[in-house]
Amino acid sequence: MTFTDPLNIIGGGMAGAEAAWQAANAGVPVVIHEMRPEVGTFAHKTGKLAEMVCSNSFRSDDDEQNAVGLLHWEMRAAGGLIMDAADQHSIPAGGALAVDREPFSQTVTDRLAAHPLVTIQPSEITELPGDGHWIIATGPLTSGALAEAIRTETGADALAFFDAIAPIVHADSIDMTKAWMQSRYDKGETEEQRTAYINCPMDRDTYEAFIDALIESDKTEFHEGETAGYFDGCLPIEVMAQRGRETLRFGPMKPVGLTNPHQPDVKPYAVVQLRRDNALGTLFNIVGFQTKMKYGAQGDVLRMIPGLQDARFARLGGIHRNTFLNSPRFLDEQMRLKSRPNIRFAGQITGVEGYVESAAMGLLAARLAVAEMAGHTLPPVPPTTAIGALVTHITGGADAKTFQPMNVNFGLFPPVDLKGGRKNRPARYRAYTDRAKADWLDWLDQQKLDAA
Repeated sequence: MTFTDPLNIIGGGMAGAEAAWQAANAGVPVVIHEMRPEVGTFAHKTGKLAEMVCSNSFRSDDDEQNAVGLLHWEMRAAGGLIMDAADQHSIPAGGALAVDREPFSQTVTDRLAAHPLVTIQPSEITELPGDGHWIIATGPLTSGALAEAIRTETGADALAFFDAIAPIVHADSIDMTKAWMQSRYDKGETEEQRTAYINCPMDRDTYEAFIDALIESDKTEFHEGETAGYFDGCLPIEVMAQRGRETLRFGPMKPVGLTNPHQPDVKPYAVVQLRRDNALGTLFNIVGFQTKMKYGAQGDVLRMIPGLQDARFARLGGIHRNTFLNSPRFLDEQMRLKSRPNIRFAGQITGVEGYVESAAMGLLAARLAVAEMAGHTLPPVPPTTAIGALVTHITGGADAKTFQPMNVNFGLFPPVDLKGGRKNRPARYRAYTDRAKADWLDWLDQQKLDAA
């Protein structure tokens, strides 16, 4: 099939570059609108595509025991440019895939610039386009003008802000001999609602030690020239602790309305609550525990909480300037803006976290757009795959009221039925990846049949 209309992509980061590669290789003319180097950011240093501004690591490359390693595998199977360039410029990093940043970015830039169907146009897009086929992949540092245009269209109160986010824990790592399930005051009409929270009790000594550790912990500082305007309702717990030792006990750690069935005659001095974070009930976020502690400190401090001493974290907390949509509210399952379906969003602006996740959403958005431009609709990506789990999460699997950026992790996948239960973790993870690989290849094969 011959395509005449171009696919316009705003942003040349990981998602935009991957989207351009996927579409151009499908025969679609592509125009990449990248504001750099004409308009810079505090983080970017060059005008190259796919410039890495944070870690050089793509994290684990284990495609049998790790969700991000599985994501690598799926992108490689789909002919992804980002993974190919990363493999070409990998550097020793144990079991992780780390890359030499500058040659990685240069390779992505060179390969897209050399593609006959790709045009790279240095320009800042300041308004939402009215017609044509578009993917917005501008990332967490979306320009102020475009962010304002998105905010105006969606009616969101805020789109860009300093965001303190709370850690998320794998449910199967919580010690339920110390914790228990109960909603405060047993609120809710159903048993599921009355047990929507997991509670971790503290006595006075444990609470006092916890407050000391919070106050003394290493914390993330702001970049020069940035000011801290926190997202409403996301004040970091360290800031609350510094305002008074009892602040948390009368805030997110208040013990009222709860009875510990393990010690029903002992009133907890404080209680840490965790709330289900996804429909599967495999992930729980620590309520009110937005934090700017550095990652190493978080593990040490949070594991002081009874019941979380062996916690595994699907996502640690953090603070950074962020620009992202409330995707469960504003995007459909084809990653289109509901109010303007000619516009898709991809990358970190959709509410995924991490370089690989961002690129994966670019890969998917491009394939969905190409199919639409060819006159048909791709079937939904199986939620049993890494890419399917991510897109399902951001377009409806997550609760729109509490939506925050998320890395890929097995907590987003539908559970597998495996003998040995949760204790046989290696076998369980291998079952996740075996299922995902088969389902992902089937989904890719369907596209080959459609193209034929």
